[in-house]
Amino acid sequence: MSPRRARRKESTRPNAFPSTTDRVEEWPDGEWKVRMLSGAGAAKDYRCPGCDQEIKAGQPHLVSWPNWTGGDEERRHWHTACWRKRLDRGPGRTRY
Repeated sequence: MSPRRARRKESTRPNAFPSTTDRVEEWPDGEWKVRMLSGAGAAKDYRCPGCDQEIKAGQPHLVSWPNWTGGDEERRHWHTACWRKRLDRGPGRTRY
């Protein structure tokens, strides 16, 4: 005799995971939306505004933009360490 199959209850989990992992960060220079990108999510080369070095395709990094209407036009790709240290940069450097 074969064992009886357990009937599954209806799941309360959503059908899919959220499509974005954006978060809002508050810094002394304002609120920023930040999205982490895995190496697989990076399809082309970018230039980091923090260190002025290239972020190669396939390298994990983050994208940030100001948290205001139309701020997504100001998106910039950063090395993760450069993003955390951006307030330590000397005078004459813009925030993006």
